[in-house]
Amino acid sequence: MSSFLTLNSISELHKILGCPKPKHPAISFIPFSKMNINPSVKTYKGAIADFYIISLKNTKGKFKYGRNYYDFDEGSLIFTSPNQVLFPDHLADEFTEADGWSLIFHPDILYQSDLGNKIDRYKYFNYNTNEALHLSEKEKIQIMNCIDNIIEEYSQNIDKHSQSLIVSNLGLLLNYCTRFYDRQFITRAKQNTDIISGLESLLKDYFNTEKPSIQGLPSVKYCAQELNLSANYLSDLLKKETGKNTKEHIDYYLLERAKNLLLSSNLNINEIAYKLDFESPKSFSKLFKKKTGNTPSEYKSIG
Repeated sequence: MSSFLTLNSISELHKILGCPKPKHPAISFIPFSKMNINPSVKTYKGAIADFYIISLKNTKGKFKYGRNYYDFDEGSLIFTSPNQVLFPDHLADEFTEADGWSLIFHPDILYQSDLGNKIDRYKYFNYNTNEALHLSEKEKIQIMNCIDNIIEEYSQNIDKHSQSLIVSNLGLLLNYCTRFYDRQFITRAKQNTDIISGLESLLKDYFNTEKPSIQGLPSVKYCAQELNLSANYLSDLLKKETGKNTKEHIDYYLLERAKNLLLSSNLNINEIAYKLDFESPKSFSKLFKKKTGNTPSEYKSIG
């Protein structure tokens, strides 16, 4: 088996998918039904593409959310950013069995646009596949209205207005997706509570052991992996539910452990700083002062 296939242009993707040449070099809409995927795809471990992809899959099945599975029977929208692994080795089977479409756009189309400057704000392009956006029929219609406008625009003779109109409709589509993700966070409140409880237990257990001094402080990535989520999705979920992102939650439990050690142990401040994996007692004191309003020594004396 070969390693990874590199796709630098939408034209190359069309060729691999067995589709006619794209009408626009930087953006394209492809229904799965129009794909006749080149069998050579299966000889690769995967593909890395230099563009963004938004795919809708209309397949019934089970959706993994955190550590649990949930049935779904409406469209699932999946987002992929440039340089992510695009094709698993079972790509051909997935697309030929699914009903849906993909909207592909190259970063070049965002050049010198407001959307290009803020595309990184749409963090769902770095969510895991199991964190897909599940759309209602009404939401799918709103998404398709934006896509129809994009298709209509790039199918005409390109003029000086084409790019700005395409990008405007693309921005509108992404803003709708942000709204729908906010709705999904709200409607999955029970599952979100389970994830938050799981994070709290994870951090309490971590800081109540010797792991900080041995393995270092838990990272956002570590917490997300332990909960079977992407780092971006976990932080967005926490921000929506608690007003604090993952890093702020880590800092909270770090400080709670520090407070406990200051008040209930015989360890001095230097020893506590080492135990909690701070670079130095000075950095420990600086963070503690910033978060609590007191230095570790002041807090210890007050307590």
